[in-house]
Amino acid sequence: MDTVSSHPNSLEMLLITCLMVEIFMVAYAGNFYQDVDITWGDGRGKILNNGQLLTLSLDKFSGSGFQSRNEYLYGKLDMQLKLVPGNSAGTVTAYYLKSQGSSWDEIDFEFLGNLSGDPYIVHTNVYTKGKGDREQQFYLWFNPTADFHTYTILWNPGHIIFYVDGRPIREFKNLESAGVPYPKNQPMRMYSSIWNADDWATRGGLVKTDWSQAPFTASFRNFNANACIWSNGVSSCSSNSSSSNNPWFSQELDSSGQKVLKWVQKNYMVYNYCKDAKRFPQGLPVECTVTNRK
Repeated sequence: MDTVSSHPNSLEMLLITCLMVEIFMVAYAGNFYQDVDITWGDGRGKILNNGQLLTLSLDKFSGSGFQSRNEYLYGKLDMQLKLVPGNSAGTVTAYYLKSQGSSWDEIDFEFLGNLSGDPYIVHTNVYTKGKGDREQQFYLWFNPTADFHTYTILWNPGHIIFYVDGRPIREFKNLESAGVPYPKNQPMRMYSSIWNADDWATRGGLVKTDWSQAPFTASFRNFNANACIWSNGVSSCSSNSSSSNNPWFSQELDSSGQKVLKWVQKNYMVYNYCKDAKRFPQGLPVECTVTNRK
């Protein structure tokens, strides 16, 4: 009696299961066609590979940029970037979160280009209610133009943490109890862009953009927003279930994470506003002194 036709064997079941898993993954994997809109650049931003890759280019006439379709109020957002290779002096490639209005919140990764062979500087900043001036800058421990690397912004009610390939490089704590404003009320979109900033980006503006190298192109892939989506004044995360359903919602650095953070800051930090007493003659910002006392 032939039962194969009516009852699939174990191999067939395995193939069916794998196919279903693959379909599920494809359906829920990030896709730039679904997740973002290219907002400026007159064709210099391109979505490729069936939505799996996005490139932004800069030439003498214009840069380009895109933004997420969703707004978020807290989240853990990952993006893989491959930065402009060769002589990228004068260029800035950005990946950041930002709210609307004149009193906006913002969490920044900005990648400052450099002469060929010199390392990129990763510039980070945190704005609350339109006020920034919280710059920390780092070199990287790899060549960010040779391959894709993952840059993560974790933003929850207690902490903002910047990660590179899963390693924390910066932490900004919620110190509202000490009088430090913290981004918590304004939903933010994800933005990315590339533009010419040769008046300040490379060695304080001393090195200008070499337009003979244009177009300058940065590449993006694997955008993933594990986040609370904000829509019509309501968050997709209910307050009583956010922590249990979203581990990132209460995530903070454990002792091993703190060790990695200190290692990165000791070996790769090139500027820290909390160490710039000349810039703050009236005294360092409160978060610098509170954090240092802990």
